[in-house]
Amino acid sequence: MRTRAAVLREPETEYEIVELEVLDPGPGEVLVEMAYAGLCHSDEHLRHANPGGRYPIVGGHEGSGVVQAVGAGVTGVAPGDHVVTSFLPACGHCRYCASGRSNLCDKGATIATGQLPTGTFPYRLDGEPLGGFCMIGAFARHTLLSEFSCVRIDPWLPLDTAALVACSVPTGWGSAVYSGGVRPGDTVVVVGLGGVGVNAVQGAVHAGAMHVIGVDPVALKREFAESLGATRTVADAGEAAALARELSRGTGADVVVVTVGKTSGEVYKAASACVGKGGTLVLTALADRPDEGRATLNGQVTTVFESRVQGSMFGSCNPFTDIPRLLRMHEEGRLELDRLITRRYSLDEVNQGYRDQAAGETIRGLLVHAG
Repeated sequence: MRTRAAVLREPETEYEIVELEVLDPGPGEVLVEMAYAGLCHSDEHLRHANPGGRYPIVGGHEGSGVVQAVGAGVTGVAPGDHVVTSFLPACGHCRYCASGRSNLCDKGATIATGQLPTGTFPYRLDGEPLGGFCMIGAFARHTLLSEFSCVRIDPWLPLDTAALVACSVPTGWGSAVYSGGVRPGDTVVVVGLGGVGVNAVQGAVHAGAMHVIGVDPVALKREFAESLGATRTVADAGEAAALARELSRGTGADVVVVTVGKTSGEVYKAASACVGKGGTLVLTALADRPDEGRATLNGQVTTVFESRVQGSMFGSCNPFTDIPRLLRMHEEGRLELDRLITRRYSLDEVNQGYRDQAAGETIRGLLVHAG
């Protein structure tokens, strides 16, 4: 079938709206009509570089939609089901899935190229095969997914807010709760209060942190984080380090979560200064290019203070358990989703959405496919 999509033809260009062909689902594959897609900053990284990947590529990895057709052997979803995409597939059987670390599933090896685990490239553009970012391609009206990337949700749940639990909400929430291991009474610092960071705030509050300090230069984001439970907010990590020591009565932060849109060695250094003895520095943010994300570790301090540096991919979440859990928490009034959506955009407005994000005007922009 033919569909419209936002495609990056090469680095350092803007998204181009094109019509392309979507293949029919083969064994283990699912055809989905997308309803909504979150404008995640990871897709902005894709605009600058795609290490190990290829161009052209369909953007978007945070989305929700309705199953149109399934290939042979698919049992987890059926036509008509409402689904949320998982930008990291989970097969349930590899070493990592079997040991409870499905966010590291072996089937995610080709997320940069968009090639599905079956070996299929889901789209054709001018006769050439191409993939969707993170094997999703949520910026296409219709997309072909692996069944390992489809999480079925209850049909009565609104698909717009459901799209957010495809990436930003579990990534932020899990960075605090799972990767950071926030405990009741902790002092927590969240550096960067965009779509991921505000959910790290929600996770820290949910886990019982006594103090949650949000850090962001943008006043709108600081105010929004406070509305979600951040007890204090400041403009830079230097202020946060001093405040963490004050509020913890001299020990420093127990957990520091780095969720800025674009990280660097300087960001890591400033964030690590907030960490107290026995504390954990959680690195969730990415740089535009791998060499820009390097940091120097003070091994002496790390050893003597017994501190920990913890990487966090997808917030260490399991999509097939945590996505339904977070949606249920929202249903029960325990997790904010609706107010996370600042603005909505059509597919043709995708580049404007990212300009608004860069200007600090949105918490989460949402691309609306449904007409």
